Amino acid sequence: MKTFVQLITAIIQPATASCLARPVMLLLLSFSAGLASMQPCAATPFQWEFTGSLNTAREYHTATLLSDGRVLVAGGGGPSTGDYPFPRLKSAELYNPATGTWTVTGSLNDERELQTQTLLPNGKVLAAGGWPEGTSTGTAELYDPATETWTFTGDLNVRRAAHTATLLLDGRVLAVGGSHSIHSAELYDPATGHWTLAGSLNTPRYGYHTATLLPDGRVLVAGGRYNVASAELYDPATGTFTVTGSLNTGRQGHTAMLLPNGNVLVAGGLNRDIGPLASAELYDPATGNWRPTGNLNVGRWYHTGTLLSDGRVLVAGGWRGQGPNSTLASAEIYDPATGTWTFTSDLNNARARHTATLLSDGIVLVAGGNDHGSIIATAELFLGPLRFRQPGK
Repeated sequence: MKTFVQLITAIIQPATASCLARPVMLLLLSFSAGLASMQPCAATPFQWEFTGSLNTAREYHTATLLSDGRVLVAGGGGPSTGDYPFPRLKSAELYNPATGTWTVTGSLNDERELQTQTLLPNGKVLAAGGWPEGTSTGTAELYDPATETWTFTGDLNVRRAAHTATLLLDGRVLAVGGSHSIHSAELYDPATGHWTLAGSLNTPRYGYHTATLLPDGRVLVAGGRYNVASAELYDPATGTFTVTGSLNTGRQGHTAMLLPNGNVLVAGGLNRDIGPLASAELYDPATGNWRPTGNLNVGRWYHTGTLLSDGRVLVAGGWRGQGPNSTLASAEIYDPATGTWTFTSDLNNARARHTATLLSDGIVLVAGGNDHGSIIATAELFLGPLRFRQPGK
C-alpha cells in the first residue's frame, strides 16, 4: 500500500516534464497540506500501518514494553519444520520504535510457548512456565536488557502453562492457575529469586483465564477453560483468595482491561456451549458485581485487548469460530463513556494468538500470530487518530 507522500509524488512526477510543472506542483502541495490538517474520520485506512516484520514467525508468544521503550518478544510456537510440526521457540527479538525494525537478541534457555512475561521494577523481564514440548514446565528465567541475555532464576513450585502472571504493587509477581496447577498460585520475589505458594483458588482454572490488578492492590481472577464463570479476588495482605460475583457468561480466551474509572472490562472469549462470544461485561470492585455492557460487533476469542492512552479499549483480530479458518482482521474500539463498540479499520493481516503492546507514544504494536492456519511474522501499528507519521516517529 502506498503512503500518502508516495501517492502525491506519483502524481507530481509526470507533471514536471511539462510547462505546467510549477503551477501543478504548487496546487498539489497546497492540496496535500490541506488534507494533512483535516481531522481524521472515526475509521480510516491509515489507522493500521505495516512496520518491520519479526525475524521469526511465531504465535502464542509474549511481548513486553521495556523501560527504554523497546519491545521484547520471546518464545512461542513457530512454523512447522520437516521433522517437528509444532516447534516451540527459544528465540527472542527486540523492536525499536525509532527505526521500525526488529533485531535478534539473546535466546531463552528453554523453549516455551503459552508462558508469561513480566517487566519487573528493576527493568529485567521474568519469563515463567509455558510449554517446552509435550508438557508444561516449572522453569523461569530473567532477561537483562543491559546484557541482552537470559539467566535462570528460581523454579516455580508447580509447573504451569496458559496461566497468568500479575505484577503486584509491592514488586512481587503473582502466578495463578494454568495446566497442571489448576488450584494453585504462587509469588515470585525479585529480591530473593524464589517462588512461594500463595494460597489456593476456590475454582480450578485450567488456563485461558484473566488476572487484573485493581487500584487497591487486589487481583481479580475471572473465567477460564471449560466455561468457568466464577471470579475471585486475591488479597496480598492476607495471601488468600475470596469469591466475588460471577460473570454472567462463562468464558475462556477473553480479554480483561482495567478502565480509568476503576471498573474492569471483560470482552469476548469462547463458551463451548455457545461459541465465540460478542458479549462484554463490567466488574465494579465497589459492589463485587458484574453487569452487561455493549456487545462487540463480532464474537471473537484469541484476540487482544489494549487500553489506549485516551481511556478507550482496542480489541483486534481473533477467531470468530472454533478453528483457524475463522481468523479475523476486524478491530473495534470500546468507549466507556457510551458503553458501545465501534468498528475501526481492519488489520492488514488477519491474525489470532498474536500480541498487542501499547508503545510509549500511544501507538499500538501488533506482532505475529496465526492467519488462517499459517503462523506469520508480520507486524503492524495502530495509529489511532494519527493519520500520518514522520519516518522514525
